[in-house]
Order: sequence, then structure tokens, then C-alpha cells
Amino acid sequence: MSLTYIHPSVLELATKLSKSSWPELVGILASLAATQIAHDRPAAAIEVLPTGVPVTPDYNLERVRVFIDLNGIVAKTPVIG
Repeated sequence: MSLTYIHPSVLELATKLSKSSWPELVGILASLAATQIAHDRPAAAIEVLPTGVPVTPDYNLERVRVFIDLNGIVAKTPVIG
């Protein structure tokens, strides 16, 4: 059996690129959430929207929607789509 070493920075990059939701951001300011998502997924188009606003039903692998309450706090888990 052969073991392969993977450098920690490669593992970190792979984890960031595979991240598709951010439940840890619920309850924080939208600006901080958008900054974290942009750090994790630099190519993502981040949309900050009020909860309940109509959105298109299409799925976009490069989009993350951040739904906020009236105080600018993340109200739902941001996800790719």
C-alpha cells in the first residue's frame, strides 16, 4: 500500500473550492458574511437580498445568495445556486 502526502495548503484550497454553504454565517452582519464568502469562493457572485424578495429559480454555480433581515443580519444559510 502506498500513502500519498498532500500539503496542507492544497487541502485548504480544495476545501474552500468545494464549500457550497455557510451555516456559520447566520446571525452576523451581511457585509461580514459577504467578505467571508468572497474569501472562500473568490469567483462567486454574491447577491445580498432581503428575505422574501422574489428571485429567479435558475441554478448558478457561481452565485451565492445571502438573505438578510431588516437589520442587515444574515437570516438564512447562504448557499451556492
